[in-house]
Amino acid sequence: MSEPLHVVCPHCGRTNRVPADRLAAAPTCGACKQPLFTGRPAEVDAAGLQTQIGRSDLPVLVDFWAPWCAPCRMMAPAFAQVAGQFEPHLRCLKLNTEDHPDGAAPFGIRGIPTLILFRGGREAARVSGAMDVRRLADWVRQSL
Repeated sequence: MSEPLHVVCPHCGRTNRVPADRLAAAPTCGACKQPLFTGRPAEVDAAGLQTQIGRSDLPVLVDFWAPWCAPCRMMAPAFAQVAGQFEPHLRCLKLNTEDHPDGAAPFGIRGIPTLILFRGGREAARVSGAMDVRRLADWVRQSL
C-alpha cells in the first residue's frame, strides 16, 4: 500500500486520506460518500478555495472567471476537458470572481480568466488569458 494523500472532497470539504495507488479507483468521501473525483471542475467559494489549497496534497488548478467574461466562457469547455484528463492527479476548481470577490482578492487577480496552479499550499504557476485545450494541457504539464 502506498503513502496516503490528503484529498479534499469537492462536495463537503472534508479531508480524506487516500493511498496514492488508489486515486484512480474511484474513491469516495468518508463523510458524505460522494465521489472524490468527478472528472469536471468543482465550483468553490472563498472558504472552499482556501480549504482545497491548504489541505490537499494534490496540486490544485484554479480558474478565476466571471459569467460576463466572453473569454472565460469560451475557455470553460477546455478547462472542463483538462479536468477530466488530469484527474485524479490534479484538482481543478472554478471560482466565480463576480460572486466571490473575497476569494480572488488575496491572489491579486487583475484580469480574467486567470489560472493559478497551487502545490503544497503555495502558488507554483500563473497564466492569464483564454487558452484552447491543447495549450492549456501543455501549460499544465509544464507547470506540474
